Amino acid sequence: MVKVQEYRGHIRNWMALCGELLIDPALPREEREKQILTRAYETWGYEMADHLYGMFAFALWDEEEQKLFCLRDQLGTKPFYYYVTADGQLLYGTTIRKIMEQPGFVKELNEDMLQIYLTLTYGAGEDTFFKGVKKLLPGRYLVWKDGKIEITRYWKPEFHPDDSKSLEDWAEEIHTALARIMPEVKTPDEYAEAFLSGGVDSSYVLAMSGVQITNSCGYDEERFDESGLAAETARILGRENRRCRITPEEYFAAVPYVMVHMEQPLGDASAIAFAIACKATAEHTKICYSGEGSDEFFGGYNMYRNAERYGENLKNFYVGNTNIMKEEEKKQILKRYSENILPIHLAQGIYEETEGLDPLTKMSDVDIQLWLEGDIYLNVDKMSRAAGLEIRMPLSDLRIFDIASRIPSRYKVNQEQNKAAFRAAAAKVLPEEIAFRKKLGFIVPIRVWMADDRYNQDVRARFRSETAEKFFQVEEINKILDEYVGGNSDNWRKVWVIYTFLVWYDEYFEKR
Repeated sequence: MVKVQEYRGHIRNWMALCGELLIDPALPREEREKQILTRAYETWGYEMADHLYGMFAFALWDEEEQKLFCLRDQLGTKPFYYYVTADGQLLYGTTIRKIMEQPGFVKELNEDMLQIYLTLTYGAGEDTFFKGVKKLLPGRYLVWKDGKIEITRYWKPEFHPDDSKSLEDWAEEIHTALARIMPEVKTPDEYAEAFLSGGVDSSYVLAMSGVQITNSCGYDEERFDESGLAAETARILGRENRRCRITPEEYFAAVPYVMVHMEQPLGDASAIAFAIACKATAEHTKICYSGEGSDEFFGGYNMYRNAERYGENLKNFYVGNTNIMKEEEKKQILKRYSENILPIHLAQGIYEETEGLDPLTKMSDVDIQLWLEGDIYLNVDKMSRAAGLEIRMPLSDLRIFDIASRIPSRYKVNQEQNKAAFRAAAAKVLPEEIAFRKKLGFIVPIRVWMADDRYNQDVRARFRSETAEKFFQVEEINKILDEYVGGNSDNWRKVWVIYTFLVWYDEYFEKR
């Protein structure tokens, strides 16, 4: 007998699997998906993930074999954690807090992660900020039997550029695949809305869906506000748009809430706005579409334009989408610094896997394995879960990645634009001004707000707190803060990454 012990996710190809595994498709979703997992395991064993499309992390108990089988999806859209107690028991779950609640867990800070965090703004790799708590990394499964753990990597990103096709051929293949995936994203009886920014990703997903209501974030600061573009996109596509106006007061008030539910510190300023948007959206729907994945798959970030210039030097410095603090800066501000804990070490194995491939492919793979898993998917999962919202990401699908992995880099980034093939696909259902709109990103006015003494008092207080004294040279971090407030806006990310760690630490280690 096989029993589902833990599960979080959404299996897209459930209808085909029900037919193949002889499961009643009329079952309620939760029961249906649990039956899919158990029968897939009984049928295909450890290779079951090769037959599933969607977002998932789960643990199955095999009664006959007396073993636990845990698996995380290929891209890491859903998290999974585990911890071995002093007496050899395995604690596990899709949240760290579930592990913390179980007998045998000892809460200790893994201070080594702070060095990684100050550069990347998130916790990359298998370690977490809690000693002994490990992430099961994407594309891995874990077997626990007779008190022993064995972890196997069953999938990794591979790239095989195919030069035989034209840009239009690739656009057609992307569009055909997305058209095939979209009906799987929800059942006809489920109600869904969509997040909509001013960019091509969410606009393309919206155009390919039957969603009628869209949700966007907006600010009073015009240069940071994409909500006008989103509203115009919705109007063009004949959909309704709701705007969530975020004030600086609301933004700063939400930081402790975000750090608690994130479970580890996250220094991505957009996460706070996203959390507020999730709570607002959850008031009128429980399912929402979003457009994550395409930037990393198809070459969407502006820094990718420099790929050829970086060349072989990439493996010496490129650790992903964010690189906030250099090692010399961290030596200056940290009370404890180790020369052996370097972010670049996390990327070395990825560079070995992409040896011989072009620089853009190497950058994309680093971002897929570190940034996408450690920041983007983490944020989406944690903040939606906290709000009681389920986010479905049609572009984060292995079938979409498969196409991206075969597209030559010249059809991803060229002199004119990023995501060239993807935009050409989107242009089949979007006006050109939307499909080829310059990437703006999920920008937040935090760089302006945090320099304003009306809003930064908590930042100032925490930079001189007992918690700050534990980890930082307080005079040094306050120099960074003072320079920022005094006009050096380049420092805002450094201030923010320190601040979010301090808030997180107080929530998890100082609150009684």
